Amino acid sequence: MNALQPPTQADIDREIAEHEGSRPGAAHPARDYAPYRSSVLRHPRQRLVVVEDPEAVELTGPAFGVTDVTALDNDLTRRHQGEPLGERITVTGRVLDRSGRPVTGQLVEIWQANASGRYAHQRDDHPAPLDPNFTGVGRCLTDAEGRYSFTTIKPGAYPWRNHTNAWRPAHIHFSLFGQAFTQRLVTQMYFPGDPLFPYDPILQSVTERPARERLVAEYAHDLSVPEWSLGYRWDIVLDGPAATWMEEGR
Repeated sequence: MNALQPPTQADIDREIAEHEGSRPGAAHPARDYAPYRSSVLRHPRQRLVVVEDPEAVELTGPAFGVTDVTALDNDLTRRHQGEPLGERITVTGRVLDRSGRPVTGQLVEIWQANASGRYAHQRDDHPAPLDPNFTGVGRCLTDAEGRYSFTTIKPGAYPWRNHTNAWRPAHIHFSLFGQAFTQRLVTQMYFPGDPLFPYDPILQSVTERPARERLVAEYAHDLSVPEWSLGYRWDIVLDGPAATWMEEGR
């Protein structure tokens, strides 16, 4: 296929067919998924380094507790003097294990583009406006029910030069740290009904439809706050048959 063109469904189906024999039941194909061009350059190609003392590595990693995360860290709309531009939203859900039990005290971090589809990062040169009142990062700890909650601005789509006319659907990046830095997991949450889904090689690299659908939040009217924000619910399952897809070496 021409790497400069967006992947067609035939391209995606061919990728699935090529890998399903060696990766039965996999939610995504090999890490060098051709339509996602940068994965060819970024995925690990060397053997993993064996750590002589894994406990020592965990002891030198970061540790987080309730004293490290403030009450405002989960509200991305109140980090500056002025109000950010865009559609205010509330995103909440639960972090669960494979048996549906809550994972408590879990550090959850998010980062995202602003309403114009631009990150507050020096390497983002997309010609869309920056918002001086929105930097797009937040964090919280899950409560006794495994619940997290963020108030933020709905991010915009943005171009990413993977192929001609390539645009990423609106999404929020999630990071979960576990009990040690070596357990960190990263994933992305999408918004329902986005017309860019069929054209996005990153989302389409998750080749099982149910696994892709688990990355899309649901609009929850009961979570919407009158005259303030729209509500979205998105649970994160860490493992098992209903696990949320995580980025693996991409």
